[in-house]
Formats: sequence, C-alpha cells, structure tokens
Amino acid sequence: MSRPIIQFGTSRFLQAHVDLFVHEAREAGADVGPITIVQASGSAERVGRVAAFGRPEGYPVRIRGLVDGRPVDREIRVRAVERGLSAAADWTQLQALFLDAAFIVSNMGDTGYRVVPADHGPALLSGGVPASFPAKLTALLHHRWTAGGAPLTVLPCELVNRNGDVLAAAVLDLARQSGAPDAFTAWIAREVVFANTLVDRIVSEPIEPVGAVAEPYALWAIENRPGLEAPFVHPSLVMTDDLEPFERLKLHILNLGHTVLADLWMREGRPADETVRGLLADDAVRERLETLYALEVVPGFAARGMEAQAGAYVAVTLDRFRNPFLDHRIADIAQNHAVKVERRIGAFLDWIAEDRGPPETPHLAALVDRHRSKQVAE
Repeated sequence: MSRPIIQFGTSRFLQAHVDLFVHEAREAGADVGPITIVQASGSAERVGRVAAFGRPEGYPVRIRGLVDGRPVDREIRVRAVERGLSAAADWTQLQALFLDAAFIVSNMGDTGYRVVPADHGPALLSGGVPASFPAKLTALLHHRWTAGGAPLTVLPCELVNRNGDVLAAAVLDLARQSGAPDAFTAWIAREVVFANTLVDRIVSEPIEPVGAVAEPYALWAIENRPGLEAPFVHPSLVMTDDLEPFERLKLHILNLGHTVLADLWMREGRPADETVRGLLADDAVRERLETLYALEVVPGFAARGMEAQAGAYVAVTLDRFRNPFLDHRIADIAQNHAVKVERRIGAFLDWIAEDRGPPETPHLAALVDRHRSKQVAE
C-alpha cells in the first residue's frame, strides 16, 4: 500500500531536498510516495515547470561540493514525482487526490502563511479555489473530513520558527471563521498532525525545466509529537524531541559565519562581486574566521553543553563555505545586515550569557556593539 505525498510548492529547494530524499528512500525499499507537486501560487512563470513534473525518466539533481575536504560531483535522477498540478486549474483533481494522501509537504516561501481578506468567512467553503495557501489547505481538509477524515500528517518546510504550530494556528482560525461545524475543528486538532521542522541545504541553481544543483550537506529535522511517525528512513532525516539544538547550530555557526564575513567585506571595501569561497581563499580571512569559531563560538556552545556538536558542525560549515562549485555572493548575504547581526550574533551572545561563566567573546561583542552604536547614532 502506497503512502502518497502532496507537496505544495514547486521550488528547486524541495526538488533537491524532500523529493530527492523520497526517491532515495523508495529506491531502498521504503513504502512512501509517490509525490504530487502542486503549484499553489498561480505564478505564470511556473507553468512550464508544473508540466515537466511526472516524466517517467525523472529529473536530475546534481550534488556538487566538498565532503571531508574532498570534491563530490554526482547526478541522481529523481523519479518519486508522479505528476504536477496547478491548484487553480486542477482543483477538482487535487481534491480527489487529497482524500488519499498520507503526508502533506509545503514550502511556500517567507510570506506563504499570509492569508488574504477574501479567504476569511463562509466563502472559504463555497467550492471555489481559495487564494492563500493556508486557506487552500483548510478547504482541502474540510473536503477530506466530509469524506470520512482519515488521519493526516503535515510537514511544513518554510523557514518559519515553529512552522507547524504557526500553520496549524492559521488553519484552525480559518476553519472557525468559515462557519464549519465544531466537529471539523475538533477533527483537525485530533487527527491532523502539524509537525515543526527545520530544513538545511544550499540549492544553488536550477536545471531547466525541472531539476537543481545542490551541495552535499542536507538536513531535515522533524520534531516528535504524539501521533507523528517518521515519513521514511533516510540519512538526512532526523526525528528529534527538540529542534532548538539544530536551530542554534545553523543560526549561530553557519549563519553567524556568513554575517561575520559580510561585516568584514563591508568594512574593508572588498570587491563588489566577491563570493564566500573567494573571500576564504584569502588565508588571513580564513584564519580569522577559524580562530573566531575556535575561541569564541565553539566555547560558547560548550558552555551550553554542545561542544562536540558545534565542533563537528564547524568542520562541515567550512567545507560548505569552500564549495568550489558554489558562487555565493557576499553582497547577497550582506542584505539586511543590521537585522542579521542581532539575530545571528547578538542572540548568540545573549544565549551563552544565560550560563554562568560564559567564555570571553571580544570580537563578536565588538561587532555587535559597533552596529548597536551605529543604530543609536542614526
């Protein structure tokens, strides 16, 4: 018996992350999938991509980067996707498929949980296609409930803190406003599991019309909760009782390192088109970053009982930064720099200060103080 997946979002990230994992799990004998990919946004530029999904030969994902300092360059044909649909054009077919889905996956971007005014109220369940993703999901859940309502697991992959909780709250709010019976909201709360997840993989470029180039490193961390089962077994999928350690490693090592490099790039007036890899080719810069990790970042994690995890993640991060196949422009990382300094570095200093006897962090503290002083002056 198959366990179908409906995926909202056609992004190259999902193609090289969840969809690739499902393909590899199926190749290893797992009973999961196939995947139906749904274009939920209505963007005209995605129409060709939707039509290309479901080809029997699959689509290519090229894995390029460094693993333990050694180059990797290989291609995989992903054949876990059965079809692509447009929510706007294929709503009736989507409703039928939704009845039998075992898992719902989504990645709708930074504003994907925003609900437009037209989706509030009784019109939501009138039979038309709702505009926003949470409203589409609510309407489809109502259709499933009226047909008997088998349990369902929702695995959102948006980069939103506690994404499952946020999406569940949006759906329940829409369900209450729709005028549906209380039994419907009770069924959602009882039978639909919205998991909190964390995803991490750099997917650097598309392969047209469908496919992607991605780094070797990948993580899909899913937080355990009652009624939740792992969708499949895969080396990059981790079931955990607590997402915070994974969030801290990504935010305060990978993202912190990016922001430190961006700060250096801006202060020293380096070339406008410089990349992370190019910046770290400068031995003096590389040594400064490695020293910062060794003397301030890893000791900070050690103070919170995470020294081994942090040391291992630093090593992986440096491989990711030096990926010879990835042109990650510092100018892109430097956007919204002040906000990133606070979230990635300031929050790290606050977090390790909660422990008695935190390590000295002169360079990180100076960077944060400089930006805070600049904001006050402005």
